[in-house]
Amino acid sequence: MSYRFLLFLLIPFLSFSQAEDKVFSYLDVFDLEYVSDPQISPQGDWIVYRRMGFDIMEDKAVGNLWMIKPDGSQHQKITSREVNESSPVWSPKGDRLAFVSATDQGAEIFMYWMESGKLAKISQLPFSPSSLSWSPQGDQLAFSMHVDKDAPVAAKIPKKPKGAKWAEAPRITDRLHHERDGSGYIAPGFNHIFLIPANGGAARQITSGDYHHRGPLSWSLDGQKIYFSGNRNVDWEYDFRNSEVYAVDVNNGNTVQLTDKPGPDKNPIVSPNGKHIAYLGYEDRVQAYQVTRLYIMDINGQNQREVPMELDRDVENIVWDAKSRGLYFSYDDKGNSKIGYVSLNGKTSKLADDMGGTTLGRPYASGSFSVSQNGHIAYTLSTPYHPAELAVVNSRSNKTDKITGLNKALFNFRTLGKVEEVWYTSSVDQRELQGWVVYPPNYDPEKKYPFLVENHGGPILNYGDRFSAEIQLFAAAGYVVFYPNPRGSTSYGEEFGNLLYHNYPGEDYNDVMDGVDHCIKMGIAHEDQLFVTGGSAGGIMSAWMIGKNNRFEAAAVIKPVMNWISKTLVADNYFGYAHSRLPGQPWENFEEYWKFSPISLVGNIETPTLVMVGMDDLRTPPSEAKQLYHALKLRKIETVLVEVPEASHGIANRPSNLITKVANILAWFDKYKVPNN
Repeated sequence: MSYRFLLFLLIPFLSFSQAEDKVFSYLDVFDLEYVSDPQISPQGDWIVYRRMGFDIMEDKAVGNLWMIKPDGSQHQKITSREVNESSPVWSPKGDRLAFVSATDQGAEIFMYWMESGKLAKISQLPFSPSSLSWSPQGDQLAFSMHVDKDAPVAAKIPKKPKGAKWAEAPRITDRLHHERDGSGYIAPGFNHIFLIPANGGAARQITSGDYHHRGPLSWSLDGQKIYFSGNRNVDWEYDFRNSEVYAVDVNNGNTVQLTDKPGPDKNPIVSPNGKHIAYLGYEDRVQAYQVTRLYIMDINGQNQREVPMELDRDVENIVWDAKSRGLYFSYDDKGNSKIGYVSLNGKTSKLADDMGGTTLGRPYASGSFSVSQNGHIAYTLSTPYHPAELAVVNSRSNKTDKITGLNKALFNFRTLGKVEEVWYTSSVDQRELQGWVVYPPNYDPEKKYPFLVENHGGPILNYGDRFSAEIQLFAAAGYVVFYPNPRGSTSYGEEFGNLLYHNYPGEDYNDVMDGVDHCIKMGIAHEDQLFVTGGSAGGIMSAWMIGKNNRFEAAAVIKPVMNWISKTLVADNYFGYAHSRLPGQPWENFEEYWKFSPISLVGNIETPTLVMVGMDDLRTPPSEAKQLYHALKLRKIETVLVEVPEASHGIANRPSNLITKVANILAWFDKYKVPNN
């Protein structure tokens, strides 16, 4: 049986584009590949990256490690193993590569020797390792790993007779954070830091206590201390927005706290000369959004100060230069992810544009980069017309070269929708607002096309000029697609992102509708052919829009929050909403929580509405989607509920679910559109 026929049987409502149409089609999703986690060697002579693709039979993403010269030559797979490989880290001399890989017994640490091409598994661990980090001497690896802890005992149950088929034992927890979307129940225990010899051997735990020790790990120059971020405060569970930088002695486990300001202090990284620690964070004022800033301190924690950057954007992914004079970093600006450099006195320059392309579904910020000792940069480059490819910035010429073309065989024979940036003015306060329009392939301006609004999630996130499989599929189906960044979006500064503080949904609704009206004035949208969709916060906005007006022919509300009172107390992150999103807890501020709940507007909805949710969604649980569906059924409004089995909040994490999501939205909208004319 061919895989195309098999997929046709598995997915309802699917109408595939014929090969001769030469537009992006459902089955093309399975052919997409992209670059992830590029790591350039210290000497700058090799780049290792994770080559990601989709297994059509297993319906999941898979990644193997590949290597390539910076000029694009000698492109080759590192091992012959066909299993997931991830987290590559170069040894200080660039002679070895450590990485994490799947085995029949679980994830383990592997070592690859560059000169001989030999490969060995060097660990035997009970849980998956993360945050691999080489010691400066190259003799040890540090990593973080879960350590089990017994659950609280509530009752003593008689032992069941041998062979008896009793019900499974209950899960018992006394933790504030006990489940996580995409993972489910969180096993009791804590992450700790371990050391393992680089040639293999027993792993040794060096941290202790009932606290989590995870995230990036950075060694002191002499290899005697490891710096990390965590929260070892007594009330750490409820002080969840806070974290500090700590140093742990690798010999005796003695742990010293180096920072103490309220808010996150994270991602510590020791300078190559061993004198300083750079780290990220901000002083928490309990807002909806605060810009992450760059800090530096002496190696002993003294002389802490913010690097005075004239950049009102989040600073991320910091990397010291080889001479300890400044740091490379990434940031988002107006919907585009960039790589920059800042000297210790705050002078900032831009080095590269268009980082991203590792979130294939929708055009969110993503991607990563690494830097060699001579300043060459390897990074994931994306445009609206291809997912992440590997690019190199030469430090001497500042020239950027794209050195892979993983999707060339596909996109050379597909006509994608043209993506166009648009700016328009807010009717609320005359702010300049940004969005993007995607036209159907072979767009004819003389024809009238249905117009689809795609609202982004978060809401403290951003869409941008990046590849999106979902949006290209909408365009291939004949829709003009508009995706805006209304107020509350990142990449426009702290004040803009924080406009939703105690005001969500708020004037972001007006921003989206102003964008629709702008596109009508452009002549690419038409009042009788408007459609709206979006997931998560985009689902909230979509539900809010059809509660506020009846201008849309149909809506698809995906994994929404409909009722802040119920959502806040049942979601996996239930403890994180009070005060930053709305004042107080739901029982303390019932009226405000209700006022900003889309369910409060359900009596106004006349728009035919598809409601979709993953059945295992713990972030916006199915009960939220059902509130909208049930209310519309009671009001006899045209509606349908699509529940996706075994899907968490990231419905489209599995490629077949991405297709199912788009296909059902289009099948619903197609019922209400008029033919092109």
